[in-house]
Amino acid sequence: MLEGDIWSRDPESARALQVRLGHADKKIQAFDATQKKIDALGEILSIAESDNELALEWEKEAHEVSLLLSEWDRDTLLYGKYDHLPALLGIHAGAGGTEAQDWAQMLYRMYQRFCEKEGWPMKIIEISMGQEVGIKSVLCEINAPDAYGWLKHEAGTHRLVRISPFDAAAARHTSFALVEVTPVLDELQEVEIKPEDIRIDTFMAGGHGGQGVNTTYSAVRLVHIPSGIVVQCQNERSQQQNKETALKVLRGRLHQKYLDSLSAEKRALRGEFHSPEWGSQIRSYVLQPYKLCKDHRTEFESSDPDKVLEGDIWPWIEQHARFTFQQVNNVS
Repeated sequence: MLEGDIWSRDPESARALQVRLGHADKKIQAFDATQKKIDALGEILSIAESDNELALEWEKEAHEVSLLLSEWDRDTLLYGKYDHLPALLGIHAGAGGTEAQDWAQMLYRMYQRFCEKEGWPMKIIEISMGQEVGIKSVLCEINAPDAYGWLKHEAGTHRLVRISPFDAAAARHTSFALVEVTPVLDELQEVEIKPEDIRIDTFMAGGHGGQGVNTTYSAVRLVHIPSGIVVQCQNERSQQQNKETALKVLRGRLHQKYLDSLSAEKRALRGEFHSPEWGSQIRSYVLQPYKLCKDHRTEFESSDPDKVLEGDIWPWIEQHARFTFQQVNNVS
């Protein structure tokens, strides 16, 4: 950031760096404040042992410091190259029509609640509503530092078991929805996006009304010809804004495709193969006939799935983050 020409040379990268610098400064300030609290606790410990009122205050402060240290410990799990970046979160209903579309909306609400609690801005880029209820798919941008590093642990198939509210016979139904998470990338180092490889289509933005809706060709659809990836965006006010947002999504999906190709190559070299079946869920949410939420990767479980669906997903994210960290670093 001290380079004098960074803003004139590459304003987009400069803005991204400024956000990262501000985020790092906040972490350093929080760390310094925690260290001062620890020093203060050490100084008053001997006095607190003989003063009941001071001892209670010391215990309260010590608990707060313990929580802060837990957050610092959790932050050490962010080791990936793109973990510090904002995230693109996509949710897609599986087979099953109304049931699956309602489940996709429940998952969207879960992540919405989680982001609200964390103070992470969440913006819809593209949404396809279900014919009766729910959503067929939704794509959101979560513009917060470290969002990708944490939410990448939510990527995969999520399974719901419940008594269907749409079934007159009150039968138990199983529904699936797919969660995709990619980083918001300004530049893609591993994969080059050539202008001639992209077809750009424009069309009228649809929606529930408002200025520009169904009156101007502001909506944009990008087709990346070599990969066949299609991205569209119509929620921004101008065609240029929609194009820039769609390019962000395209970069993220090409990056994920690149990572998937590396993973497939590594599996082939090891002689391993796991079929990416739709039913290979990462987590199950059972609401009837009993209550259970279970992560099938870590075996972590809870008997309160309703709490999870209200956005309390930190324990699940942290458990898988630690599980992955241990595998990558070969530690127990």
